[in-house]
Amino acid sequence: MTSEHNFADMAVRHLGGLKTSALGFGCMGLSQGYGPVDDAESVAAIHAALDSGITMLDTAMSYGQGHNEELVGRAVASSGVPREQIQIATKFGIMRRDDGVGLDAHPDRIATYCEDSLRRLGTDTIDLYYLHRVDPQVPIEDSIGAMSDLVAQGKVRYIGVSEVTPDELRRAVGVYPIAAVQLEWSLMWCEPEHSIIPVARELGVGVVPYSPLGRGLLGGRLDTTAVFESPFRANDPRFVDANLSANMQQVDALTTFAESRGMTVSQVALAWLLAQGDDVVPIPGTRKPERVRENAEAMRCQLSADDLVALEKAVPESEWVGDRRSFAVPVTKRG
Repeated sequence: MTSEHNFADMAVRHLGGLKTSALGFGCMGLSQGYGPVDDAESVAAIHAALDSGITMLDTAMSYGQGHNEELVGRAVASSGVPREQIQIATKFGIMRRDDGVGLDAHPDRIATYCEDSLRRLGTDTIDLYYLHRVDPQVPIEDSIGAMSDLVAQGKVRYIGVSEVTPDELRRAVGVYPIAAVQLEWSLMWCEPEHSIIPVARELGVGVVPYSPLGRGLLGGRLDTTAVFESPFRANDPRFVDANLSANMQQVDALTTFAESRGMTVSQVALAWLLAQGDDVVPIPGTRKPERVRENAEAMRCQLSADDLVALEKAVPESEWVGDRRSFAVPVTKRG
């Protein structure tokens, strides 16, 4: 990579007061969830994202039990891109250990979690710090209050929340301004449009969709014979038996639509999300640098109003099968 980067011609958006690229890069899969990992390939993917004008990198302390934050830190340090041009987003609250997964958002421990993330990331400030999941034993007001202290100390610039209910989002905003809410949203999962997204917009909170390519299904290249190599797909009802067959028919229709517009399937899926509002910053993830560059081109792709109508007719929301709400982080213990 070079040290000369010009992001002026790329689409920019704002999450609260945080200026970022229209697309971010979701880093989770570089450490867990989708089979064996290769750190060299992963660093190359992050570099490809930065070179392509994607400036927000999304990670979490739980991804690979700290491995992901360390990987992001190394990639940023070796990228040649000035740190001030990169937005690093990370999360706390999910505790992933060898003996299971738990939740901990107790205010007495949040500062320590932040310090640990700063150390692994090799930075002095986290641009966007998320509460990864609400701890049912801790009022969200208490967690957000402790996070706001980190802003006052200069360790965090902006605060976000992930997978919250509309009521929890309102309560969080009542304590401190929330820049972004992270949630699953894609062509194949539109439920948030009827629940949390209207509330986020009412409150001026940006929207960060994760799994915007449907855990790979909307990438157009999913090997259905290898679906169960990933626990994130094996436990998802949308990838099971007849559901998967029905959803692959939707992907076939999406492929035809994409070809008619001179785009790839993933570019259409991302362009569709980008067309939903300038407060939306999807974070697709991939391990392949070439796929990163392909996804980044979606920032230059535009779907007209007529395209959006045609897309809904070609790939109706009602024809996607499987309810992802039955698939959640399996919490076996607290903390």
